[in-house]
Amino acid sequence: MKLEKYAEITGWGKCVPPAVMTNDDLATFLDTSDEWIQSRTGIAERRVSAVGTSKLAQIAAENALACADLDPSELDLIIVGTCTADEIIPNVASKVQKALGATGAAAYDLNAACSSFFYAMHNATAGIRTGMHKKVLIIGAERLTRILDWTKRESAVLFGDGAGAMVLEASDEECGLLASKISCDSDARDVLALDFGLSFDRYNFDGVMDFNFEGQEIFKRAVKGMSAAVEDVFQQTGMTMDDVDALIPHQANKRLIDFLAKMCKVPEGKTMLNIQKYGNTSSATLPIAFAEAVENGMVKPGDTIVSAVFGGGLTCGAGIIKWGKRVKPLRNNQKTLEGNGQSALDLILPLHQGAKEALAKRNRKD
Repeated sequence: MKLEKYAEITGWGKCVPPAVMTNDDLATFLDTSDEWIQSRTGIAERRVSAVGTSKLAQIAAENALACADLDPSELDLIIVGTCTADEIIPNVASKVQKALGATGAAAYDLNAACSSFFYAMHNATAGIRTGMHKKVLIIGAERLTRILDWTKRESAVLFGDGAGAMVLEASDEECGLLASKISCDSDARDVLALDFGLSFDRYNFDGVMDFNFEGQEIFKRAVKGMSAAVEDVFQQTGMTMDDVDALIPHQANKRLIDFLAKMCKVPEGKTMLNIQKYGNTSSATLPIAFAEAVENGMVKPGDTIVSAVFGGGLTCGAGIIKWGKRVKPLRNNQKTLEGNGQSALDLILPLHQGAKEALAKRNRKD
């Protein structure tokens, strides 16, 4: 099929909850410290949401649409990447469609864990380049703090809530996602898993959602998977590391980001890093990072950007993105989520206590 169009990024935006959970806050109820967390992950704080994933997604979407000066009625597709949907049925995307008034858009969710947003970009770009779609809204949104076991230090310190979004529009200019590679290492799918959903016995549920997170194995496979994906997209385009202006990767661990920067030979100061502020927000890390990279001037018109992602499944992906001519929003895209008066600790401590009680109940039963 002849590819006649490119998928230009015309809008970008984010939504990060106002409640901040610092490492020192975590140390008040977990056996941890700021030094322990930062030395292993690079994370200093993360955000905790008092509202559902769909609301985070909606605000990020409104910001991206404002940035593109696009009316929601012009959209023909909405894709929401998430692994923390508000409900099993209906999907988050339909709720966002309704909230935006984007009645002409098809809407579906996509779950590839931390890779979800990039998978959505891959699919949306294919749809635009083949002429099936013209204006697509893609969103990565998560409320991970609701599914964590807050008694487990090794995973509880890593994640946070947030959302980011992009608008992709058909363009004759060579820009947007020029090459991409997505894959899945399913042999090791259980090293990052949440035992919940329709597999659990709802009549014998003890309140504990078992979250398996094998950090060393995940890191090893992430390095292998992302390296292979990055090499693949360079081969597709004929580009070399010398053509790269910026690296905007999934924000999972600073050590992993440093490895990618070294591998891609990205000049100092051209790797987007915001994990220290938000932790790992799964599918939301990439669009939040892009929004902030444009805001702080890291991304300039015509820049060539490399992105790489890795997530549960084990899903993986990488892409080469050519930024368009515009780096300024056409309308204000800084709408924020209002607080409800609760601090991050107010929101998390009941979850921590509930997890402790559920585990005690399970142990008594055993």
